[in-house]
Formats: sequence, C-alpha cells, structure tokens
Amino acid sequence: MTPLTRLTPRSFTLYPVNMVKVVTFLKRKTGMPVDEFQAYWRTRHPEVVTRLPGVRRYVQSHTLPAGYRKGEPIYDGIAEVWADDTDALRAMTRSPEYARVQADEANFIDRASMGYLVTEEHTIKEGSVSPGNIKNVEFLTRKPSMRVGDFQSYWREVHGAIAARIPALRRYVQSHTRRAAYDAGRAPAYDGLAVTWFDSTEAIRAAAATPEYAVAAADRERFLAPGPMRFILTTEHVIVG
Repeated sequence: MTPLTRLTPRSFTLYPVNMVKVVTFLKRKTGMPVDEFQAYWRTRHPEVVTRLPGVRRYVQSHTLPAGYRKGEPIYDGIAEVWADDTDALRAMTRSPEYARVQADEANFIDRASMGYLVTEEHTIKEGSVSPGNIKNVEFLTRKPSMRVGDFQSYWREVHGAIAARIPALRRYVQSHTRRAAYDAGRAPAYDGLAVTWFDSTEAIRAAAATPEYAVAAADRERFLAPGPMRFILTTEHVIVG
C-alpha cells in the first residue's frame, strides 16, 4: 500500500475522547542506510500495518536528514496508531496480522531497542498543517518527586497554555502515558510526548529566540526532570486517517 500524499493543508478529525494512541519509537537495523530505512518503512511496512483490525489512524514521523549531521539521533522516528479503546487495542495485538507486523519489523527495525507508550491525546492548540511542516517530538520525564496525576494536570492545564503562546506554533498536542501503565506497576520509558508543528526549521529557531519561548522553557523546571530535552525533528507521513 502506498501512503496517502496530501498536497494541501489538512484539518484533523475529532475522534471519541476515549480513543487511545500507541506511540512506537524506533531505530533502524544496524548498518542500514537511513534512506533505505525510511523508504522501506514508508512504502512497504504499511502493507502489514493497515491489515490490523481496528486501526483508526496511522502516522509515521521520520527524523529529518539534518538530525544525523552531528551523530545518531535518539530515534529514527516514531509510529502512531490510534484505536477506539483498550479493548480494540487488545484485539489488534491478538490478531494473526499482528504477528506479520512483528515479522516485517525485523526487516528494517532494531527490535531490541524499540519502545512504546500507550497514550491519551490532548490537543492544546489546534491548527492545520501542511506536508512540508516540521513536526517536533519531545520525550518527557516528570520530576521524580512529582506524582503522575499532578504532572499530567500541570502539563495540560498550566504549561500547555504557556507553551501555546509561542509564536509560529501551528499545532500542539500532548500525548499522556495512560494511567493504567502506572497502576499496573510498570515504569514507562517516558511520561508523555509533546508534539508541535512549525512551518520550517527556520521558524523553530526564530520561535526559540522569543520571550514566549523563554517563559515556556523556564516553566519546564517546575514539572520535568532535570537534564537535556530528548527530541527529534521529523517529517510526518499520514498513512491512514
């Protein structure tokens, strides 16, 4: 299946509030050139993913070539798959098609380093995006002393409004790791992903020099663990949805 190419700005379908999104962050197989990895992922892997039952939306975000100029980025990209609810997600992973997805992953992904989060999406700033826009994906870890509920509330209700004021920000979505992961005693790789869209890398650099960005960056210290921010700049490919 060839991915859908969108030549005009797009709006976003409003899905049920209980919809869940699985975010998979991945690295290519050792020794595989980046262009071959991206081509396989974009043009061949969708054939098996789109056969999974219950896929409501499927998006690939490929790390920009510029992300490799100073060495290996943390990830070569992320895949996002939406399902109606956790029951639909379980049915997806128990289907025969899921085994075919895993088998095909071995052709281009280092499966030993793969990770995933089951998340709930919160749109902080809505807006249309175009195929050439840059999608910034940040991987967040909360302060060790902060409870999950407090972290999620602050991120969504306080920090979200602050970050949404950054100039040139087209769209801003928070993907919160579902509370079920913590309730089950698991330690997720991240507490969530902050996803923002800009017109270009130049627009991101210009935004980073604004007072609004400085305020948002300072506010991160209130709820995020200390240390450098993990992120990738990507190009988004909408496969389904």
